[in-house]
Order: sequence, then structure tokens, then C-alpha cells
Amino acid sequence: MITTSEFFQLTQWAGIATLIVAVLAIAGFLFKWGVRFQLVGVTGFMAVLTGGLFALSLVPIMRTVVPGAVRFSVIYDNGATQAVIAVPPTITETELDATLRQAASDLFSYGRLGREQDQLNIRARTIIHPELGVSQPLYLGNVKRSLRNREDEQIQIEIFADKFAKLPKSSA
Repeated sequence: MITTSEFFQLTQWAGIATLIVAVLAIAGFLFKWGVRFQLVGVTGFMAVLTGGLFALSLVPIMRTVVPGAVRFSVIYDNGATQAVIAVPPTITETELDATLRQAASDLFSYGRLGREQDQLNIRARTIIHPELGVSQPLYLGNVKRSLRNREDEQIQIEIFADKFAKLPKSSA
């Protein structure tokens, strides 16, 4: 992944290229070249590109990685206060705790709507097959976190230990 310092270096190069194209556009108007208006368009595009690269050089684009978390899929997200993730049926309680923390970090966004609540509730579920041809969702836990504060210290994780007894036993 490109770091912020690399984005800043790209910003510098794009800024130099923008200035060169701007000088060409001014020369095009002075000498009445036929491509002078295209050069103005290219200069504008280069300025927007340089501005975007500069913005990316200010904000780190790092994803928080929680050790011990397993891969999960977001299966429902209303864009506001509710989300559901799917985890494998072989997950352990410690892995579920780490996975819920990872999901709470990954699904946080300042753009979420929270009209009545200011908490994001993420539920973790898996699918079990109690008998042939029957699939049943099994909710293993949930996490509640703030919709307003990225560095929420008040994360509430609830793991339903009794539900783990219904999971199939692994052959390992």
C-alpha cells in the first residue's frame, strides 16, 4: 500500500507537471496555437489531480489489524446502526472476540446515520446444519460501538458462550 510520504512525492511531481502544462497553455495563448484551449483543460485536470494527491498525502490510509481475527463477510448493513457479519462455524470464542473488534474497526464510518441511537450494533452469525437439508443461522455474539468516535474506548462486546455448544466439533 502506498504511504503518505509516497503520495507527497507524487504530489510534488504532479505539481511540477501541472506548472509545465500551465506554462505551455500561456505560451499557446501568446502564440495563438490551435491547441491552446485543450492545454487549458489539461492544466485544469492536472490541478485537480495534484490536489487529490495532496489530500491523500495528509491522511493515512491505514487499516487497523486486530491480531487473532478471522476473515468475515458483511451480509447485512443498513448504513446506519445495524450490521451482521458471517463467520465460519469453526470459530472459537477468542477468535470471535478479535473478529468483532476487527469488524467494529472496519465498519466504522462518519457517514453512518444514527437517528435514535448513536451506537453501531454488529452481530456475528454462522450457519449450522442440524440435520441433512436444514440450515439454521446461529448468532454467536455482537459488538456495540460509538457512531461518533473512531477511537471508542467504550466498545461493548457480548459473546454468547451457550451458542458455541451448538457448533459442530472440529476434527482437529
